[in-house]
Amino acid sequence: MEKEKMARFINRFGKRQTLYASTMTEISRKLRDERFYDDNELNVADSTITLDEWYEKWIKTCKSHCRDTTKRTYQIQYNRLSPLIGWRKINKLNLVILQDAFNQLGSDKSREDCKALLVDILNRAVETNLLNKNPAVAVKTRLVNNPKEEKRILTEEETDILLECAKDSMMYPVFVVALGTGMRIGEILGLTWDCVDFEKSIIRVEKTLVYMPGNGKAIYEFHQPKTEAGRRQIPMSKDVKKALLAQKAWKDRVSIRHNPRPGMEDLVFCSKTNNPINESNVRGAIRWLVEKINRMESHKGFEPFTPHGLRHTFATRCIEKGMRPKTLQRILGHNSLQMTMDLYCHVEISTIWDEMALISEMV
Repeated sequence: MEKEKMARFINRFGKRQTLYASTMTEISRKLRDERFYDDNELNVADSTITLDEWYEKWIKTCKSHCRDTTKRTYQIQYNRLSPLIGWRKINKLNLVILQDAFNQLGSDKSREDCKALLVDILNRAVETNLLNKNPAVAVKTRLVNNPKEEKRILTEEETDILLECAKDSMMYPVFVVALGTGMRIGEILGLTWDCVDFEKSIIRVEKTLVYMPGNGKAIYEFHQPKTEAGRRQIPMSKDVKKALLAQKAWKDRVSIRHNPRPGMEDLVFCSKTNNPINESNVRGAIRWLVEKINRMESHKGFEPFTPHGLRHTFATRCIEKGMRPKTLQRILGHNSLQMTMDLYCHVEISTIWDEMALISEMV
């Protein structure tokens, strides 16, 4: 039996690189290719690089085009993994090591997010010939096979209670627009007056407002929609139009007393000092309102919800009232109909009873 051929050379990292092949022709080709990569600096890392070192190369090289907010999200997710496996050499990672690390993460959601990140990181290592295969693909993220909780949506009665209790607050028009258009909270907070056409009763969704804390100073940026479907027009209902007209009058009064932040002059929604609003402000207002509602004797038991829950509530109401799914997909700005139906359309128990009653009458 012919012996396996071997070749070695010192690469630009000062490391001895060893190659193997079954024939002289193949080992010569491999050596020629690897030296070419090395001479032209196409080999971005040595095979003994640690995961932490590879992450830094991955974020700078493979994700240089990403928004700062996206990179910040990657960093937050990677920080959960780094203490557990960041010090390990990537060519020593295996499924057992990775699964043990993932088992120590706090939740299935955290594991899902970190797996998606690590799979991408190590896929690039495979493409760069640092790894033969990606061990992160087989990691299990659900440790307990519990069914996922339904997203919290508001019933029609709860919606009325919320709006009634919020009518004198600064967040009232935000809630009306969210419940009447299904816009994402970042899209609502990034809405500018040039995108509100009162004459045609149309809202044009063209951007989102992104908040990034930076050394004690709040940083706000406008970002374009990630997909073409996200750029859309939404008709205004009478309630939405009325709320926006009232908001315009309020904003004009605020602008007389306070100068806006440069670049944010045309924002529809702002604070009492004419500063941008971020999602944490909306979450805080929701918590305060839920506590207020639960202090009322007639409304105890009102469960918390998130700003995104308002979008879920809008979608569910639309389906219940007979809107065609393709129309809803367009309004929500989704690329696929399946995403619309799977993520945003919930069926209340009362609706199930009503629908079954109709069928029973037919049988």
